[in-house]
Amino acid sequence: MKILVLAGSPHLHGTTSYLADKFSEGAQEAGNEVIRFDVAKLKVHPCTGCDHCRRNDEKCIFDDDMSQIYPRLLEADAVVLVTPLYYFGMTAQLKAVIDRFYAINSSLRKQSKKLLLIGAGGDEEDWAMSALKSHYSTVCRYLGWSEGGMVLALGAETREDVENGIYAEAAKKMGREI
Repeated sequence: MKILVLAGSPHLHGTTSYLADKFSEGAQEAGNEVIRFDVAKLKVHPCTGCDHCRRNDEKCIFDDDMSQIYPRLLEADAVVLVTPLYYFGMTAQLKAVIDRFYAINSSLRKQSKKLLLIGAGGDEEDWAMSALKSHYSTVCRYLGWSEGGMVLALGAETREDVENGIYAEAAKKMGREI
């Protein structure tokens, strides 16, 4: 299986980066191919809704780092969204990438994929992840993809909060069982 990991944290050694590593480790142990993009380090212009893509065979008007992601997105069997919780949602960097799915909507909606979610936040109350979970479910529903599972780490402000704990093992297990 080809798995695309879209990691949205600007912190390459933070909580969600670690959880993405553990997921990838489990997925690779199970024989899957994993491609990862740390999207906060890429140059991705936000979608402007100009509809250039609608008039030009799914070709976005912006020539930026999404050109690296699009082919991997189209060939993936599963996509993993990885994000720290930023004010009760995903990072702006990851959201910009998801918004740019718009350019290839027609192709994406014809494909059967799994979408998975890994998130981490310092809040300890489950409701803090509600908007993130809702957005994830809505994206799945809109694209017609199946929900492949979630690992949502509560009380996880620092990398040390997730290292060798239940969330690290849950991410690795999700990777192994995809």
